[in-house]
Order: sequence, then C-alpha cells, then structure tokens
Amino acid sequence: MTPYLQDIQELYDDCIPWDIFQGCNILITGATGLIGSCLVDILMNHPKRTWKVFAMGRNQERAHRRFLSYFPEQDFEFIQGNIEQPLYTDVPFQYIIHAASNGSPNFFVQKPVEVIKANIYGVANLMEYGMRHQMKRFLYVSSGEIYGNKDTASFTESDYGHIDILNPRSCYPSAKRTAETLTICYGREYGADVVIARPCHTYGPHFTEDDNRVYAQFIKNILNHEDIHLKSAGLQYRSWCYVVDCASALIHILCKGKNGEAYNVADNESNVTIKELAEIIATEGGRKVVTQQPTKEEAEGFTTIKRAVFDTSKLINLGWKPHRSLQMNIRHTIDTLLQ
Repeated sequence: MTPYLQDIQELYDDCIPWDIFQGCNILITGATGLIGSCLVDILMNHPKRTWKVFAMGRNQERAHRRFLSYFPEQDFEFIQGNIEQPLYTDVPFQYIIHAASNGSPNFFVQKPVEVIKANIYGVANLMEYGMRHQMKRFLYVSSGEIYGNKDTASFTESDYGHIDILNPRSCYPSAKRTAETLTICYGREYGADVVIARPCHTYGPHFTEDDNRVYAQFIKNILNHEDIHLKSAGLQYRSWCYVVDCASALIHILCKGKNGEAYNVADNESNVTIKELAEIIATEGGRKVVTQQPTKEEAEGFTTIKRAVFDTSKLINLGWKPHRSLQMNIRHTIDTLLQ
C-alpha cells in the first residue's frame, strides 16, 4: 500500500458522519483531477462503503489508468462527458461535488474561454439536473484565487481583493467568483442546499500529466533526477494543503457545512513561499534549487497575487484537522510516485 493510501485510511476515524451517504449516489465532476480523484479514492476505499460513486471526466483513457481497480466494482461508474454540456442520464445523484476546472496556468493562457465555461456552465447544468433528480446537497469546489490581491494578514470568507478583469489570466478567479454567486443564487431562488469550498494551493500525487502548477513542476524535476527549476524569485507567500487533507475537508463541508456558506480550506502549519516549497521538495529528493528564466507563455500564466494566507476557523469548527507536517506530506507524495 502506498503512503498516499495509508494516509487515506487514517481519515475513516475522523468525525465524519459517513452514514448520511448510505444508499446514496455521489457524483464527482473533474474526477480525474488531483482533488477529484482523491475524493474518489476516499469514498471507494471506505471499509464500510454503502454508497455508489459516479466519477465524471472527459478523458476515458486517463480514467481507466487512474481508476483501474474500481471499474469492476458495482459501486463505481465512470461517466465520460464535458460538464459544459447538459447531463444525459436519469440517475438520481443525492450528492453532487463539482470539482471540474483545469487549474494549470498554461491552460489559463491557452484556453481561457473553456476555463470560464467549465465553471459557470458546469454549475448551471449540474444544478438544473440535480433539482430534477432528488439532489440533497451541492458542493462547489471554488478556489482561494477568488480573493485576488488585498493587503491582509489572512483571508476570511468575507474578504475580497482586486482582480484585473481585463487580463485573460483572470479567467480562473473571475469564473470561480461568478460560479460561486450562481451557486448561491440557485439556493436563494430555488431552495437548493448548497455549500462552497475554497481550497488553497493543493499538492499531492496523481496530478495529471499536463499539470504545470509549480508544485507539479518541482516534483517532476525530482522524478526525472533533475534539480528543481525555479522560474521566478519565488517570494509569493501561500497557504498549502496536502490533497488528502483537502479532500477530507471537502467531505466535512459536504456533510456538516451550513447551507449557503463558503469555507476556506488550508493547512495553517503549511504557509510558505514558493521558494521555500521548492527547497523542501529539493531536500526530500536529494537535489538543489536553480533559478531559470520563464518562457513568455509561462510568465503570462503567473498569478499576480503576492500573498494568499487563509483563515480556516470556520472549517476547523466543523471538526476538520490536517494530519501531518508539510515535509512529511511531500515525502509521502514523492514516495507514492516512486512506487
């Protein structure tokens, strides 16, 4: 068993009311992504599973690779589809987790229209379907990027800063902001039960092959026996969270979050600069950090946010907690990928 799967096993002793899922169908969009696939792993590996997981994604080949052991299971079904289009099925999904949105900076530059559509059309299509098919609760997986730039020690859920709406790179935070409002509007106008999660920068194994977020680039360097290539001064200060802890937080919010509320997701013991993260990963991989000039396309994908630290008081009040240190989680990520 990989360290990643061992980490998942620890979650089943957390204070999560798993019984609410009994006999339910749970739909996860963006299921082959970093966070979505971890949610699938947590739900499918539960020793007392009494629910069925529907994993939705566009790439069936990737899904077969990622979920090979689940396909024979009666309690698992992969749905190939693009969330920008309406769902063509009659399955009642009692719980819907909308985690479909490419978070890679190169995608923000190359496909900004698709980034916006996946978030906004995704909420509309899923909400319309859910309200016709016995949906109990909808969880929208947003992003801490919605906070933009603001001079504050840490962001609470009521803080909002500046976003340059005329910069195509803003397709991601702007779409996330609009999708959050749309989610809340479905709740207000139609009575849907909705909650929102705002994850910080999340890391872990099983990122996709085209993921070029900084942590993924650093880990790919280590796996390729290379020094880490830092494409900037790396002074941006961030909250980080291990994907298993992040997915656990989403389940806490889905089960226990207050209708119509948003919750920050971050590990307050893992606030570091990008340079410090690079150095931690380099140390774990036995390499060093070297500075390189970014390409024009890479530079266009960089966020302008200098500081993004999250206040997680609301999430902690739901009974959630991270399980181990940043260094240990990085070690588990690398060791899992090497097995």
